[in-house]
Amino acid sequence: MSIESSKKNIDKSCTDHPCDGIKFIVSPKEQDIGDFSVRRLLPSAKQRLVGPWIFFDHMGPAEFEAGQGINVRPHPHINLATVTYLFEGEILHRDSLGNELTIKPGAINLMVAGKGIVHSEREREEVTAQAHRLHGLQLWLALPEDMEEIDPAFYHYPKESIPQAVVDGVQVRVMMGRAYGVKSPVKTFAHTIYIEADLKKGQRLVLPKAQEGAIYVAQGSIKAQASEVNTYSMAIFDDMGGIAIEAKEDSRVVIIGGENVGRRHMYWNFISSRKERIEQAKADWKAGNFPSVPGDEDEFIPLP
Repeated sequence: MSIESSKKNIDKSCTDHPCDGIKFIVSPKEQDIGDFSVRRLLPSAKQRLVGPWIFFDHMGPAEFEAGQGINVRPHPHINLATVTYLFEGEILHRDSLGNELTIKPGAINLMVAGKGIVHSEREREEVTAQAHRLHGLQLWLALPEDMEEIDPAFYHYPKESIPQAVVDGVQVRVMMGRAYGVKSPVKTFAHTIYIEADLKKGQRLVLPKAQEGAIYVAQGSIKAQASEVNTYSMAIFDDMGGIAIEAKEDSRVVIIGGENVGRRHMYWNFISSRKERIEQAKADWKAGNFPSVPGDEDEFIPLP
């Protein structure tokens, strides 16, 4: 996904009451990506990364009339990997490696930008011809410094390949990393956790250990120890290992975390450990030095 404009988000400090390991609770900022808005949780003013995760968008649920839909023109990335996951709807992914694939609910799509990639995210004409919904998440991983300039790549993992577990009655999907006795097949580049859990009202779940971690409430509301975390909010922890959450109502939560990969600089769709690398990417995009997207060569998003 492309970053085009933003509104300041609100970080709620936990200094006024015991937070039980919660550093603060982040409320989303509305982000315009061209044809509709998303909720952005990362990066925030107080927390740039959670482990290797540097970007977290919640798309929708959005209702589109016939003739409307997501239509993100080709744009570049460097030194990161994007992770796209849908609850509903579909997205047509095309990239400069020649990949063209329809992203469906439940699958994980991992696009590794490395030294540079260009992609677009649109919808098929068959989809936009009728009223439809789109709902999902897109996250970015900061690649470790020694892997920032690897060759770009694209990996697709169908829904059936993502492992599930039942933990104290809670249905859990381990999207990336290892937790609750199962390991995801999705490629990682540093210690990484990405988990989805559906809790019924009153159910509890103990969070896995990670150097840094956060929990996002995509639906419902939970208690993390003594603190309440409501819909569309993200609780960021000093150390989430062993912390128990409890659903105040039927809830869907997303757990992310992993190892600290160090400071990153960010401009538009570029992130890197080196400021000069971002300046080079900006110059390359303006000069037309990035590769084009086969089948989607006629449009692009200009450098802001």
